[in-house]
Amino acid sequence: MTTKINLKKIAKEFSVTDEFIFFDHARVAPLPERVRKAVIAFVDDATRFGTAHYETWILELDRTRKKFAQLINADIDEVAFIKNTSEGISIVANGFDWQPGDNIVIPDIEFPANVYPWWNLKQRGVETRMVKSVEGRVLFDDLIKQVDGRTQILSISSVECNSGFRSDLNRIGNFCKEKGVLFFVDAIQSLGVLPMDVKKDHIDFLSADGHKWMLSVEGLGGFYISKEVANKIRPVTMGWGNVVNAANFMEYDFTLKKDAKKFEEGTLNTIGIHAFGAALDLLLETGIDNIEKRVMNLGDCIITELNRRDIKIYSSTFLDERSGNISFTLDKDAGPLYSYMMENKVKLTVRDGLVRFSPHFYNNEDEILKVFDLLDGYLKK
Repeated sequence: MTTKINLKKIAKEFSVTDEFIFFDHARVAPLPERVRKAVIAFVDDATRFGTAHYETWILELDRTRKKFAQLINADIDEVAFIKNTSEGISIVANGFDWQPGDNIVIPDIEFPANVYPWWNLKQRGVETRMVKSVEGRVLFDDLIKQVDGRTQILSISSVECNSGFRSDLNRIGNFCKEKGVLFFVDAIQSLGVLPMDVKKDHIDFLSADGHKWMLSVEGLGGFYISKEVANKIRPVTMGWGNVVNAANFMEYDFTLKKDAKKFEEGTLNTIGIHAFGAALDLLLETGIDNIEKRVMNLGDCIITELNRRDIKIYSSTFLDERSGNISFTLDKDAGPLYSYMMENKVKLTVRDGLVRFSPHFYNNEDEILKVFDLLDGYLKK
C-alpha cells in the first residue's frame, strides 16, 4: 500500500537542495539531516564521556541490524555488518568450498565489485562465465543458458549500475532454487529505492553498502546470508569476534558463531552503524513502496523530457525493467557536461559515454525541468 509523501517535510531532511540539484544517488548520496545529527550525537557522547555509554552503543548496533533485516525481509540472525559491497561478495567467493571445474555465472555489465572476487578464483580452477548483455539489458534466457551442472553460484546486480536495468530477481531466484544453484545479489543500486524480499525471491546472499540510495555514510553496509546455506560458507578473515564466547577474551575457544555474525571478525564501525540506523529509520518511516512510486514518477518526467528532445535513452523504458537510474547518450561529446552542470549547481554522473540521472524521493519535477533547460543550453554551445 502506498501513501503520498509529504515532500515539504522530507525536504527539511536534505539541506543539499540549498546548494545543488542532486541527481547522483547512484554514486554517493548526500546525508539527510537526521544522519548528521546521529553522527554528531555519537561524536559528542564519545568526546565527553569516552566509553561510559558503550552498552547504549551496542543497543544501537542491534537496533540497526534489525532495521536492515526489516528492509530486506530477513531474520536478524541472517544479517552481518560489512564495510562495503565488495567485502560481502568476497566473503562468499573466498569462503565457499570450490572444486576445480566449478563455475560462476555473472552478466558482462556488472560493476567490478561483482566481477573481480569471482575472477580471483581462476587460480583455484573456477571459471567465471560472463553473460553478454543486450543494450544494457540482461536477458533471462541468456543468463540461464550459461548454467550447467557445475554452476555453483549465479551472481547479479538487482539494478545494473550504468544502464539502470532492473533484474527480475524472483524469476532468477526461482530458477536457481530449482537447479540447486546459489543465488547472490549485489543490491547496492536498489536498496533504499526499490522493494527487496530475500525470502520471496529465494536469495541466498546479498551485499550492499549504505552510501547510495540508502542515504548513509561510506564504509558501512549490510550482508545477508540465508540460514539455510550459512554452513556452506566458512569465514576466511578471522579475529576475536567470530567466536561464540567473543567477550571472554582470555578463555580461548575456537567455536564459531552459528549465525551471520560469524563473519564479523572484530570491532565494528560503531559510528557508521549509528549513521546507517538513522538513514534506515528515514527510509522505513517513508515506506519503500512510497519511495519507489515517487522515484518512478520522477523517472516518467525525465523520460518524457528526453523523448521530447529525441535524445537516445540507454536505459530500458519498460516499467518492470526500470529503476532510479536513467542513462542516455548525446550526439555531441558528453565529457565536458559534468563540469558544465557542476558550474550550474547540478550533480550527476557522466561515465562510459553515458549521462546518468539518479534522483531520489525528495527531488521534484521543477528540478528536472531546470536541469533540462541547462542541458538545452549545453547542446546549443
